[in-house]
Amino acid sequence: MTLTRLLLTAAATLAFAGPALAQTQAAPPAASAPAAPAAMSMSITPAGDIADTLKASGQFTILLKALDASNLTQVVKRASPPLTLLAPTDAAFQALPAGQLDSLMKTENSAQLQALLVYHVINAPVPLGQVQGKKGPVVTGAGSSVQIDGTVTPMMINDANVLGQAQVANGDVYVIDKVLTPGWTPPAAAAAAPAAPAATPAP
Repeated sequence: MTLTRLLLTAAATLAFAGPALAQTQAAPPAASAPAAPAAMSMSITPAGDIADTLKASGQFTILLKALDASNLTQVVKRASPPLTLLAPTDAAFQALPAGQLDSLMKTENSAQLQALLVYHVINAPVPLGQVQGKKGPVVTGAGSSVQIDGTVTPMMINDANVLGQAQVANGDVYVIDKVLTPGWTPPAAAAAAPAAPAATPAP
């Protein structure tokens, strides 16, 4: 399947992701005020399309090289349909296990790199207001989902913290502090502690 067809397929399934987010949100009281924006520790200024915004920031040089190496730069530069990119910072890539980044950037591993990066692309705009106060899956270009949790501060995508967000000319950018792992699943809830045994009456 070509990359374009893969992303279009993801767009077709994205319609089911929005309701999944909405269903996990408790209905607020009628008189409650709108949710406050989630705290963001990094400012990212829109500078044209997604790729141009990343370049202008100066904190995504590894991501930009990876997009070039996997022939995805033109995908994130296209004007239509709008996209959302979950953008790991340079520090996020540098935190990968030793040797993993160098391996991914080798020509013979371009398909593996592309699969990883497509997992960071959502083939539709995801405005911040759409996910604030909500929690649930959103389908990526890889066909699998990321778990967005807008009920916590900072907001999380899988196990990555959202450091910043910007709406740009052709979609949205969410800055994250980890490279996402395809197939990630939320950790199981901790098992409840066993109840203390009942006291034995004294003879």
